Amino acid sequence: MPSGRVRQFDADVALDRALEVFWARGYEGATLPELTKAMGINRPSLYAAFGNKEQLFRKALDRYQTGPMSFLTEALNKPTARAAAEAIFSGFIDMQRNREKARGCLIVSGALASGEEAETVRQELAQLRQSIVAVFRKRFESAVEDGDLPKGTDCATLGRYVATVLGGLAVQAASGTPEKELRLVAAMAMGAWPT
Repeated sequence: MPSGRVRQFDADVALDRALEVFWARGYEGATLPELTKAMGINRPSLYAAFGNKEQLFRKALDRYQTGPMSFLTEALNKPTARAAAEAIFSGFIDMQRNREKARGCLIVSGALASGEEAETVRQELAQLRQSIVAVFRKRFESAVEDGDLPKGTDCATLGRYVATVLGGLAVQAASGTPEKELRLVAAMAMGAWPT
């Protein structure tokens, strides 16, 4: 007969609630009392199910990438590089709908500026942002090979450009910029697309 207490909460629901707190407050801004309250559990249950705060953040970050940010995969599979970039911007803006507290992007704002305790999280998010740039670059290199983008297109800079606009949209969304204005910025950014 198994010993110990049976878990009295839904771990997936608790993780989704933790994600919302981290998304709204960032890694350092999310306190353990705030997390446990949102998750509907006590600290021992949090530690038993998810580990420490940093481990919980990593699990929430994984959930963020496979949930709200999953539009990136579909966007990158669009038939043209331009359509992919437009879908990246549009997908991000769509993700902001009906969000009161957690707006913007967890990957961008989760730990841009942080204290020493959060240095590993800050570095991990920085590496994740760089890997997104690399994915964009690779998509655009394929577009050059396919003749979809002009030969000589600087795919590294184009990848960073799309990531930079996306990051800017995230900051603006977190500041409460309305959807219509975010869409106007995305459309203007597409005006610089290589032809």
